[in-house]
Amino acid sequence: MAYRTDTPHPAETNGERLSVLRRRKRWTQQRLAQESGYSLAAIRGFEQGRRSLDRGSVILTLCRALDCHPTEITGQPYAPADGDRAGQEAAAAVAAVRRALLRHGRPTRPSDAEAAAVDLPHLQRRVAEANSLRQSAALARSASVLPQLLRDVQVACDVLADDGRRTAYGLLTSVYECAMQYLYKLGRVSDATLATERVLWSAERTEDPLRIIAARWYEAGEFLGIGEHDDAADIIDSALTALGRPGSPQELSLAGSFHLKAALNEARGGGREAERHLQHAQRLAETLGEDRNDYELQFGPTNVAIWSVSLPVEMGRGREAVRTAEHVTASLPADFSPERRSHHWIDVGRGHWYNGQRDEALTAFLTAERIAPQQTRMHAGVRETVRTMMRTQRRGRLLELGVRVGAL
Repeated sequence: MAYRTDTPHPAETNGERLSVLRRRKRWTQQRLAQESGYSLAAIRGFEQGRRSLDRGSVILTLCRALDCHPTEITGQPYAPADGDRAGQEAAAAVAAVRRALLRHGRPTRPSDAEAAAVDLPHLQRRVAEANSLRQSAALARSASVLPQLLRDVQVACDVLADDGRRTAYGLLTSVYECAMQYLYKLGRVSDATLATERVLWSAERTEDPLRIIAARWYEAGEFLGIGEHDDAADIIDSALTALGRPGSPQELSLAGSFHLKAALNEARGGGREAERHLQHAQRLAETLGEDRNDYELQFGPTNVAIWSVSLPVEMGRGREAVRTAEHVTASLPADFSPERRSHHWIDVGRGHWYNGQRDEALTAFLTAERIAPQQTRMHAGVRETVRTMMRTQRRGRLLELGVRVGAL
């Protein structure tokens, strides 16, 4: 039996893209169901858009069956919607950031004026500003500072020596992390992976053991993102072994961050240890007693609470996510990182959607958008869920949000 691999219009939804990938392998829906472990009804629901295909664990399972990358299903990177000026400005800077990443490790050949202008305290203030923009999920403003900042810190690494050079490499690690997060949120996954490799390289040159361990958190995320859960677990376990029995606030914070990453890895990989890792992180947060941002990894009681909603969402447990969110939302500090608060409301929205509460899901997504507009509009889970919601309703606030996230 022959299968068509062309479509009368470009695939716009995750389900449509899944259908294209299946037919390219000349598989029936029944074959994909057998290979993935999902029912035939589920595969049909995904492809026809009656069932939201937004959960990372489900997408990764289908990717393993089809031997494809997750972005082939999610369709990232997305083009910002018409009228989204800030989103378009953020996307326009990708090429300049990519060029700066590709220059990594090459001689910077600074002019005499550039070399003379190297000022570590000034660079430290600029890097702190870039991290503030990162935590605010201000993608357009990040785009405006990252290319030149990357160049200037790379020059500093070339012209300074000894302690000054090690300090400069610490700043470079931090700026590469900012670039990685900027690219990731825009759906530029390959470029974000390139930035992660730069993070690891520059962290090694700081000769700071904790900075080097912190960089491994992002490396674990790379393997988690493509469904290589065993490799992610190995990296996490190695980091926790290196930390041993954490004593200092920095060590407690890093250990807690890795336990959260381990919980996410378990949740997406179908393991049974997600709750154990979350509980371990909760104990570390209680011992720490405050929210910290060591090596730009946010950890503490507030972030653990946010993750306690994220994890059941990752496992499709809408009722549990909504029930937990009631307590978390009430205690969420208004001045906490906009990036994390927005992510929390996205998870709340997805939890309501899984729980069959459409109006509450829409309200949560709109709250996330008010806090961090660009991050919310470019979020793969938001876009797919809004598309699915619009199958039965295309009016009012939902239609307006659909236009802004490009779901039409």
